Amino acid sequence: MVKLILSGCNGTMGRAISNLIEEKKGIEIIAGLSRNPKKNNNSYPVYTSIFECKEQVDVIIDFSNPQCLPNVIQYAVERNIPLLIATTGLSKKDLEDIKIASKKIPVLCTANTSLGLNLLINLVKKAAVVLEENFDIEIIEKHHNKKIDAPSGSAFMIADEINKELDNSKKYVFGRSGNEEKRAKNEIGIHAIRGGSICGEHNVIFAGLDEIIEIKHTAFSKKVFALGAIKAAKYIVNKDYGLYTMEDLINL
Repeated sequence: MVKLILSGCNGTMGRAISNLIEEKKGIEIIAGLSRNPKKNNNSYPVYTSIFECKEQVDVIIDFSNPQCLPNVIQYAVERNIPLLIATTGLSKKDLEDIKIASKKIPVLCTANTSLGLNLLINLVKKAAVVLEENFDIEIIEKHHNKKIDAPSGSAFMIADEINKELDNSKKYVFGRSGNEEKRAKNEIGIHAIRGGSICGEHNVIFAGLDEIIEIKHTAFSKKVFALGAIKAAKYIVNKDYGLYTMEDLINL
């Protein structure tokens, strides 16, 4: 039985993971963390500080807020607990702290836990290498009207992975309003749409001469991210220290 702490348990993703784990065998939430511990009637104890947690656990899933991350990292390192970080909006310091922590414990850090979205990234990286010379690359992401950050962390993740494959030769252009110059060859266009209750859609377009290739992923509920998070948490439980990604998981 894999026992875990769920940081951000009363948020949207936290609830999705909690509900899904109730249907799963071999994994159990032992404790949760939330700034509003009484918000939901959880079947496990919920703390406002991770240092209040005395339960013995195998892994921590963090879907909270960047402000909570330093304490979560400290707790995990001090107790040698594997850590899945799926919180977005991380600062450069957060990313550096994650790298330092990964020298002592296994850490899987991702902006998106969907297996399908991460498979899309795997595919577009290969496509970019083959098509880059004669194709323009554009990324369109769509989310609900309550999402604050734009473009999404996942859109940046897609663009960054493509750019790495192309020796970081591309620059990002966000929308084209007021831009009266023709499109430069070294651009990756990134565009954000916000509306309604769209759970999440990412479309990567390779536009060439007289042909277009589109690779798209659509999430219809938060359940797809919860499924991926649970799979990722199980994946790192017995791993050696190091920094892991969802690509390590899907390339098994």
